[in-house]
Amino acid sequence: MPSKQQISALAFWTIVVAFGVMALKALAWWLTGSVALYSDALESTVNVIAAMATFWAIKVSHKPADRTHQHGHHKAEYFSAVLEGVMIVVASFLILFEVWRTWGHPAPLHDAWSGLAVNGLAAVVNAVWAAVLIRVGTQGKSPALIADGRHIMTDVVTSVGVIAGLVGAVVTGWKILDPLLAVIVALNILWQGWKVIGSSVEGLMDRAVELEEHLHIRDIISANSRGALEVHDLKTRIAGRATFIEFHLVVDANMTVAQSHVICDRIEEALRAEIPSVRVIIHVEPEDEAKLPIGTGAVPFA
Repeated sequence: MPSKQQISALAFWTIVVAFGVMALKALAWWLTGSVALYSDALESTVNVIAAMATFWAIKVSHKPADRTHQHGHHKAEYFSAVLEGVMIVVASFLILFEVWRTWGHPAPLHDAWSGLAVNGLAAVVNAVWAAVLIRVGTQGKSPALIADGRHIMTDVVTSVGVIAGLVGAVVTGWKILDPLLAVIVALNILWQGWKVIGSSVEGLMDRAVELEEHLHIRDIISANSRGALEVHDLKTRIAGRATFIEFHLVVDANMTVAQSHVICDRIEEALRAEIPSVRVIIHVEPEDEAKLPIGTGAVPFA
């Protein structure tokens, strides 16, 4: 799993890459005068702002718990992802405005092949960097890095579509293809922005882990619960990189506090070994007082 320092360093270099790609796309637009390349360059300005927000959010999320944030600052990354989604939506409307302004009289393309080559180079850089962000973000459970990587990958798809369409416009001489491509770009990034916002809001709502991971957690508890009788009311929630696990552990009524504590420590150590940044809360119950909530699926232990 990537360290905090590696994730922070990657977030910083994302800002540098975003500025470089924006400069390349601005150059491509300047060379051609294409409204489609203008829309692609405008989305890159969003990438720069999003990269800065991601860097800030990751720095905040890595801060240790304090008196006013006793469970840590893990959710800061979700705010960055929401901001990124909003900026994507704003960029899409700016593109549509530019299309509306130039629709009736699309400008001829100037140094088209040079501009397309520069834009293609920017797309390659973006593709490589997006793949790195998604991979490291997934390994490190960083919503901000994942959102930034997916957004950049969307930018790559957009760039490829724009380049292909403009090649067709140059070959056929149909100038209307230029603003038409810009409309497609705008609608595509509008949809992607909506998905980024939806995913981030879901994270802020404390969603549970996926079913496969939930079952894995239950297996870990079961394999390390020697001396206990059963578990019930297992609940999970995800907050950025952290996974919170809570459950009730039923033990023999005659078991001492020290003995039950040994079982709890064994389970917690096993969970920490398997799940990075896990937080575990175990409520120990004596057998004669245990009340199993309906539908929680209590699990007996061997």
